[in-house]
Amino acid sequence: VLSFIIFICYIASPAVAFMMAPLLEFLLALFLFFAYAFKLNEKFKGLYWPLTDFLRCVTAAIIYFAISIAAVSKYNDGSAKAAGVFGFIATIVYAIDFYITFNDLVTFLKQGQGGSDSPERRKSEDEDSDSDSD
Repeated sequence: VLSFIIFICYIASPAVAFMMAPLLEFLLALFLFFAYAFKLNEKFKGLYWPLTDFLRCVTAAIIYFAISIAAVSKYNDGSAKAAGVFGFIATIVYAIDFYITFNDLVTFLKQGQGGSDSPERRKSEDEDSDSDSD
């Protein structure tokens, strides 16, 4: 939602050259939202979904910070200033998301290296055992 608001502010300002970054970020966030909602991350195991989300957060935070500085310092109209302020807020939001996603990425990578300690393998081994020790 924040990316869409920034996109609208840049369209209404003379800083229209910056409108592509929030638009692409909005569309990418929308795609990942629907991908997780429709459980595509479980169907397509070849794509490292936490890494994709991590890279999106990092690049979005950096790009929003850069274009916000440019919009606030170069343009004097209200909509460019508003887009810059919302861009700084988006930078903070993406930095927080970056931190949370980084923790998820570390957990995901540790699961991949676990070998026989992974929860899926333990579950299948428990199902295959013939003992009635419950």
